[in-house]
Amino acid sequence: MKQNFELLSGPAAFGLSAWLLTGTFQPAAALSLACALWMALWWIFRPVSIYVTAFIPIVINSFFALIPMDHVISQYFSEIAVLLLGSDLICLTWTTTGLDKRISVKALCSIGTSMKSQIFVWFLASTVLSIFLPNVVVAAIFCPIAVAMLHFVGEKDISSSKTAIPILLAIGWGSGIGGFGSPIGSSANLVAISYLEKLTGHEFMYFDWVIRFLPVLALIFLMNLLFLFFLPCPLKALPGTKEYFRQMYASFGPMKRGERIGLFLFAAATLLAFLRPLFAPFLPAMKPAYVFLFLGMLMFFLKDENGKPMLTWKYAESHAMWGMIALFASGLALGKLVIETGAIEELSHLIAAMNLTPGLPVMAMACIFACAMSEISSNTASASISIPVVIGITTSLSLNPVPYILGTIAAYNCAYILPISTRAIPIGYGLSASAQIRYGAVLSFLTVMLTTLTCTAFMNFIPLFSEL
Repeated sequence: MKQNFELLSGPAAFGLSAWLLTGTFQPAAALSLACALWMALWWIFRPVSIYVTAFIPIVINSFFALIPMDHVISQYFSEIAVLLLGSDLICLTWTTTGLDKRISVKALCSIGTSMKSQIFVWFLASTVLSIFLPNVVVAAIFCPIAVAMLHFVGEKDISSSKTAIPILLAIGWGSGIGGFGSPIGSSANLVAISYLEKLTGHEFMYFDWVIRFLPVLALIFLMNLLFLFFLPCPLKALPGTKEYFRQMYASFGPMKRGERIGLFLFAAATLLAFLRPLFAPFLPAMKPAYVFLFLGMLMFFLKDENGKPMLTWKYAESHAMWGMIALFASGLALGKLVIETGAIEELSHLIAAMNLTPGLPVMAMACIFACAMSEISSNTASASISIPVVIGITTSLSLNPVPYILGTIAAYNCAYILPISTRAIPIGYGLSASAQIRYGAVLSFLTVMLTTLTCTAFMNFIPLFSEL
């Protein structure tokens, strides 16, 4: 009975919500929003695999022809999907060579076994690195390391491990919020800068970005960290001690050729993604996604210390995380549906008609809207949608749009709930989707409140936040 209810919840909610929304929204827009609700319910209840749910946008569009089908299908092997595949190919060799155990033990030697230390280091590292690297790259770098460590200490089934939840959430959420620490932290930030420069008529310097957003990021980081600390966890410390892991690491002996190749290519891919501005003029198409894929493909040709290929297609075919790629892509596909059907544009018109009063209400609207858009699409799509809406509303109210735009930028980088965009990667490595949705909903509410209040206070008391 329960299983039937969970299974029917998605299509029933789809039909009911599409019927209720039609009239307020155009039929195609109503159907795209109903599709988002169907997917959310199945991600929560999981009557089928979350990876099966990832293909619902294709099915809905095939029935209703909401947008051109190639716009949906293309998202399932987009540039980011290529990046995830390349990263996965490199990391598959960690298991075959034993590098995963070496890295796991080294991490335990360095970080320690305290759960609070683990959460703090993974969250800090993910946040800081995503200031300089794309969020997806950061999550793709840290998730396999953390999972290898968890496997090593006995957490074999990550999907049912309560110990894995705070660590993988720390990586997924940290990779997201660090994006607004610098203009290069997210492609969405470049969209925001473009709007700001058109608005002000002059260049928006990177230094100007950092001094305005660093205090906001610090406050959000602290609140998120406290929230992670208070998540229920059966262990206060992982099994073992630092000294035990130091002795174990010493017993591994020197690194073998296969381990060195796996580590070198992973480090090289990460470094080249960071250094892309240096070689972009000479190789304009060699984006991080293609760097990871190229180096991942080398694994089929390079030999380990025994003269065997680092990776075979048979192993890659059965062990690659195809589901994670589909899950990530489903967020992009859903974003295409809600944007191209005009659902977001119609929603923005409804918000504009609310006649909000200046100050806190407008800031709250901007932050909630931007955060909600990031939940059902990508940060870049959210920026492209929410910033023009905020500019339009503030202009109609004769307000200075700058502080409201800055609040919007912070908010669209703070999405925690649905397994879409960067948040899909920890799910692909085994994190429970229902746990992320459950805890993410609470943290999203708290973070939107904090962002709204902080940006409103900065707007009223710090002149620098209201001028460029």
